Amino acid sequence: MSNYSKHTATLLASTILGLACVSAAQAQTSVTVGGHIDLDVHYTDLSDGAFASNSVTRDIYIPGAIPVVAGGGAGTKTTDFSAEASRFYIKAKHTDGDVKMGGKVELDFLLSAQGNQRVSNSVSPRLRHAYLDFNNFRFGQTWTAFQNTSSIPESASFLGLSDGMIFIRQPIIQYKSGPWQVSLENGNTTVTPNAGGRIEADSNVLPDGVIRYNASGSFGNVSVAVIGRELRIDTAGLDDKTTGWGLSVSGRLNVGEKSDIRFGITGGDGVGRYIGLNAVNAAAVDATGELEAIPVIGGHVALRVPVGETTRLSVGYSALQADNPAFLPGATTKMVHSGMAALLWTASNKVTFGFELMYGERETEAGDKGDMTRATFSTKLPF
Repeated sequence: MSNYSKHTATLLASTILGLACVSAAQAQTSVTVGGHIDLDVHYTDLSDGAFASNSVTRDIYIPGAIPVVAGGGAGTKTTDFSAEASRFYIKAKHTDGDVKMGGKVELDFLLSAQGNQRVSNSVSPRLRHAYLDFNNFRFGQTWTAFQNTSSIPESASFLGLSDGMIFIRQPIIQYKSGPWQVSLENGNTTVTPNAGGRIEADSNVLPDGVIRYNASGSFGNVSVAVIGRELRIDTAGLDDKTTGWGLSVSGRLNVGEKSDIRFGITGGDGVGRYIGLNAVNAAAVDATGELEAIPVIGGHVALRVPVGETTRLSVGYSALQADNPAFLPGATTKMVHSGMAALLWTASNKVTFGFELMYGERETEAGDKGDMTRATFSTKLPF
């Protein structure tokens, strides 16, 4: 076991022991341990190029990573087995008079750089959530307030229809009051240089700011969120800043006893990092070093309907379009979109088996296109 893994195991053991001691000493404290075991089998067919052997794109649909070869290229086909989406968490809640406290730590095993597929298939744990709650405040790493997680479509894969969907976790300071949420979040500007590529300009001085309103009832829920951003670069001999903004409407609408529509639409300037797993960058920098926010619009919609007592069908579509500056090269991503259909069956309210077909496509400013077809079989056991 590596020193990193030993340290992680020791930290988790100490946390569990500490929480257990607190639980025994305080009747008002509760501790929950849970998670799920997940096996995914992916068959992937790429029209152009290939994914690297240990790339996360073998496990997750990342629309901006679909290979595109100008004029067309040789395709590849692969089948991958993975249990890296398995996860576990420790959650605690404590009430002391009018003071309410809690916290959560959650890990999975995706994005691991440890090991290989030759013998042991070893992978390292990865931090997903680590936050503490104090009355109406939340401090730590968790979902951005700009995202309504109930709008995420149910799928057999780790994440379906990510093209036009907001999906991001990061360190935040958040305040909740009734239907309102106000959040200050970690700022990071991803930049496309005028020659192409990507610069992760970690030069922000001001945090990203989010205000969100949630409406819920028997109809389901709808959220409206606005975000304001400082876009700044101070690296690689470049020094400039501008502003970005975004507006999102998303939610889940009940259309039957077990049916729902999950949706989201987002638009703005310089919010590329929040949508489509950063398929489009937040800003571009021209030959004079001036930073320009990139306008984007994206969205997704999915319908889930029952097929019998314990089986349901989920179908949907998602897309993201960028209005890139004219000075960017032809290989820059202009649009990504995908469609998927997933059939999921839950046996004895425990194990869920899923089968999914999806098709995704990426188009560049030059008009070249590459596509990916993926079939997924999954099994998931919650605990």
